[in-house]
Amino acid sequence: MWIRIYAIFIKELKQLSRDRMTFGMIIMIPLVQLMLFGYAINTDARHIHVGLVDLSQTSESRAVEQALVATQSVDFIARYRSIKEAEVAITKGEIRAVLYLPADMTRRLFNHPLYDHKQTDSQLTQPIGQWIVDGSDTVIASTIRALRNMPLDEVANHTATRTAPSFEVVQYFNPEQRTVVNIVPGLVAVILTMTMILFTSSAIVRESEHGNMEFLITTPVRSIELMIGKIAPYVLVGLLQVAIILYVGHWMFSVPIKGSILSLLGSSILFIFASLTLGLVLSTIAKTQLQSMQMTIFILLPSILLSGFMFPYDAMPVAAQWIAEALPVTHFMRMIRAIALRDASLLLLGKDALWLGLFTIGGIIIASLRFKKTLG
Repeated sequence: MWIRIYAIFIKELKQLSRDRMTFGMIIMIPLVQLMLFGYAINTDARHIHVGLVDLSQTSESRAVEQALVATQSVDFIARYRSIKEAEVAITKGEIRAVLYLPADMTRRLFNHPLYDHKQTDSQLTQPIGQWIVDGSDTVIASTIRALRNMPLDEVANHTATRTAPSFEVVQYFNPEQRTVVNIVPGLVAVILTMTMILFTSSAIVRESEHGNMEFLITTPVRSIELMIGKIAPYVLVGLLQVAIILYVGHWMFSVPIKGSILSLLGSSILFIFASLTLGLVLSTIAKTQLQSMQMTIFILLPSILLSGFMFPYDAMPVAAQWIAEALPVTHFMRMIRAIALRDASLLLLGKDALWLGLFTIGGIIIASLRFKKTLG
């Protein structure tokens, strides 16, 4: 019995060693995922992209800006002339928060109870500025709130003996600070990624393993027509999943859906097509359905962990953000949250929409060319 088991054991090892792709996946999946996620995953949001509305334009306001940058929690990447302009940027997702410094900031600073010790607790003056935060991301909002009581001793050239808020914090879109408001729209992107890629990653391989490849060769259908025909039925499946997640999330968890149905529909269709074409490309590379499943897993983990669903996108190193930008789910994650939670229109999210469209076109062309090459 042991000899027979040993013989089967050796046979399986040799067969595995001949399957180069499977053997490569065995080595590459844990190695790449460990290096990627160990380097990229960080729950502490740092260098958050924020904007500044500085109506004071004084040396003190510039000192406040420098003091905030020195914390490494925020980076001021844009300046705006009014709160309205900054609100549009937050809605589009260009920045995560904006710091508003009023024209009388200097007066507020030196009349602040931290530095004017003649004032009593009942005479607390207004905070010197206001943070307006995108509350749809609770991790980002928590990081900004931590700056609320930031000491400004160096700015005022005084030593504080009492504590009082330095900034007021206003949260847009999720004032209750409920995590589920951020999670449910993100689940749309994650679930569509899992199902759409899984549906099509074995599409071509399955035809070959079922003996239908000769039939496809002889039918008067061009490669690009075959690719489009294979992904079209799953678009309806994806839209059904979007409707189920958003409706149940709104019904059970009171997640607001502020955006228009047309914007949700348009962005969802773009992402579904992009995910399906990515699955088709994987299907043309794989030789067996097992290989297609392995490559799907290889794509799914970065898609879920680097897209901003579980961990803040702003907390990732620049190299990890480049990888995230190459994944369709990152762009759709921004779009679905902006539309559903911030009432953004599809036109405001034109860059992400354009990227998904180009990814779909490129994916279909690559899959078609690889399918022709296989036939040859």
